[in-house]
Amino acid sequence: MSRKPRDIDTELKTLANRAKALKAKRIVQLGELIVATGADTLDPDVLAGLLLHGVFESKAEKAREGFRANGAAFFQGRGTRKAKDPAAQSGEKSETGGGDDETR
Repeated sequence: MSRKPRDIDTELKTLANRAKALKAKRIVQLGELIVATGADTLDPDVLAGLLLHGVFESKAEKAREGFRANGAAFFQGRGTRKAKDPAAQSGEKSETGGGDDETR
């Protein structure tokens, strides 16, 4: 009794479709994260600059740990929809005057 040959083309198409669906799901989740954090109120240029700054800053282990802690607090419900000024949380003055001003 011989085995049925594998249809490699069909398997590759199935895998490609699965990868495409996962990529689309990731994009939707990132959009939901932007909305949940309140970043959807920012201009696209500001948001892009903020993300690029975060990518650059995350190369330092200490900064990455701080980002991770803030993110974990947000997902555990201790964060707010409108993020507070990190400088205000550490007691420093920010460039915009500092404090717990959430009207930005």
